[in-house]
Amino acid sequence: MIRVLHFSDVHVDLPLSSLPWTTWLGKRAIGGLNHALRRRKHFVHAVDKLAALARFADAQHVDLALCTGDYTILGTLPELDLAARSIEPLTHRPLGFATVPGNHDVYLGDSVREQRFEKHFAKWMRSDRPDLTTDGPFPFVRLFGDSLAVIGVSSARPNPEPWRSSGRIPDLQIDGLRRAITDPEVRDRFVIVMTHYAPRLWNGRPDSITHGLENADALLETIASIPRGCLIHGHVHRRFSVRVPDVGPMLLGAGSTTQDGREGLWMIEVEDTRASAVPGLYREGAYVLDETGRLPLT
Repeated sequence: MIRVLHFSDVHVDLPLSSLPWTTWLGKRAIGGLNHALRRRKHFVHAVDKLAALARFADAQHVDLALCTGDYTILGTLPELDLAARSIEPLTHRPLGFATVPGNHDVYLGDSVREQRFEKHFAKWMRSDRPDLTTDGPFPFVRLFGDSLAVIGVSSARPNPEPWRSSGRIPDLQIDGLRRAITDPEVRDRFVIVMTHYAPRLWNGRPDSITHGLENADALLETIASIPRGCLIHGHVHRRFSVRVPDVGPMLLGAGSTTQDGREGLWMIEVEDTRASAVPGLYREGAYVLDETGRLPLT
């Protein structure tokens, strides 16, 4: 059996006063103020919870850890430095670690131009099949034993407008994903597709235009034919699972693994032709699994 931990949207908390003054331009000023007044109180223990998550991963004998982005609030270098240090124990799984960026990690154009996320996390976006990449490192394909493949696509992008936090998977990556899931080395395995944005909400409906994935239908159409697999994501701070009509893989959203009162994660277990997912929560200072919520994925 391969045990896979999925977590997301950890939003490490760093005192905003420690960020360089050049941070406070345009949307970051608004985002920082919103964080200080409304969101910070929900994430003050994020770093401590990541340490608890690492202890949980050790105790649960997690083989592979996957994070679907949003390590930061404003996508600054100090935040990414703290995030990389905080998740470091989680990266030492027997089968390793893989990640994709969230929209907060590429908050504005400077984050992309300076490749801030890549400087900290590129080694966890490498591909075992670089011939299948079509857009920078994406889609990356990781192969584990004979039973599991993980494919990462990036749906995050800068949103300079203060009211917008939507995403889109570039067409080149959709084409690459289509090629990857039909590749002979991939198609007979259980396939986990990972991205930041949710193609559908818990009620099966698309997210809003300003907050959701613009080409969600294209993504769902592409993964629909995967015979055994699931799609994991973050962005929506609520753990949930949902099945979409005519789409084989179940959608699993981890929510935010560190937000007070909403902590969520999934443990995906893959063994031969069988797979299932168990939801996780945070209780009395520790992460635990809720076996009563176990879901069959095959």
